[in-house]
Amino acid sequence: MTIAYRRAVPEDTPACVVLRGRTRENAFSVERLAEAGVTLESWQAAIADGSLPGHVAIEGGQIVGYCFGERETGEIAVLALMPDYEEKGIGRTLLNLVVADFETFGLARLFLSCSSDPAVRSYGFYRHLGWTSTGSFDDRGDEILEYRLS
Repeated sequence: MTIAYRRAVPEDTPACVVLRGRTRENAFSVERLAEAGVTLESWQAAIADGSLPGHVAIEGGQIVGYCFGERETGEIAVLALMPDYEEKGIGRTLLNLVVADFETFGLARLFLSCSSDPAVRSYGFYRHLGWTSTGSFDDRGDEILEYRLS
């Protein structure tokens, strides 16, 4: 398996939308994304204007994972992988690329929301990488974790 990483471009968005519906946990259909205010057009525009920087992982010309964050707030908006690419370090690499970008933007604190259920994979994944609980929850009941940059 040879994975290449690069910055996301607006033209990646259709593949990202499809992939988001195929993740093992926390999959979002096109309809659910739209209900959350995320459309193909809004995602493309946010990549184009730099407000949603991200990176993609590619194998064989296909996007197999991605991570995006909101530049203004420091929120990691999404990290998604195709199930066959889990547990290979790809998610960690994608997250680290976005964290490194945010560090260059001058942010001191990043945050994200993830399940508070220890049985869900993201629960242990982020904590293992140094993300800590803020003790607060979002409107969906997901726990808010933060990461302090040096």
